[in-house]
Amino acid sequence: MLEWIYRGLSRGRVTTRYPRRPEHAPHGFQARVEVVHPEGGGPQLAALCPTGAIAVAVDGHVTLDRGLCIVCGDCVRAAPDHFAFGSGYETAARARAALIVGQAAGLDASASPLRPALAERAGGLRRSIHVRHIDCGSDGSEEWEIQALWNPYYDIQRLGFFLTSAPRHADVLLVTGPVTTPMRAPLERTWAVMPEPKALVAVGTDACGGGLRADDRTAVAAARPTAGGVDQVLPVDVYVPGSPPSPTTIMHGLLLAAGLLRPQEAAS
Repeated sequence: MLEWIYRGLSRGRVTTRYPRRPEHAPHGFQARVEVVHPEGGGPQLAALCPTGAIAVAVDGHVTLDRGLCIVCGDCVRAAPDHFAFGSGYETAARARAALIVGQAAGLDASASPLRPALAERAGGLRRSIHVRHIDCGSDGSEEWEIQALWNPYYDIQRLGFFLTSAPRHADVLLVTGPVTTPMRAPLERTWAVMPEPKALVAVGTDACGGGLRADDRTAVAAARPTAGGVDQVLPVDVYVPGSPPSPTTIMHGLLLAAGLLRPQEAAS
């Protein structure tokens, strides 16, 4: 016991101060993929991505959908003149279209009609905010990151977020996985009994875009036992991309959903 007391006094407070202070990623951390040069692409770039996250227009303009990207890095290694790793944690977005990076200048993909509706609902949550997490078929990686939010370093309870197992007491529904057929009905029932105002946060590539999928022309794709993402079942308020996203990224998404970020902090 004395050893732990001494350790606490000597090291001081180790809990992150995010969002009051920026949370900087360690050197070399690969949080997301950026499109550094969107012009002059060819069809070979789209073929680099195993999940179909890269699209190349007829004029050679390159975009990348973070809702499908699993951050494997194949595109960065094969085409470093077009793609690079980014270290920023704040990739959560209020609109699905805002996850597509490399879009033409002047297109505000985050200016979604959902934004004012979300602000109205989230404004009533205030503190404390109770979170119900439901796994709809994830690979388990997102669950480790979500669990870390309640450890002493992230300590999301300091921001007023608490886990609850009772949907009727929940303000925010945190969903992982592409929504398997057996989990579709439980997900819908959970959302239906949650009181207003409420918000839904999709966490991870599987939840945002369906994850790894077979080609739509194959019989496997036609018979796949998933919905292909949470927004195919319920309206999503905040998307948190990544495979898996870091705890800070998930925290950013929860703060967006609860309306606890100022406009400049909410920019993704």
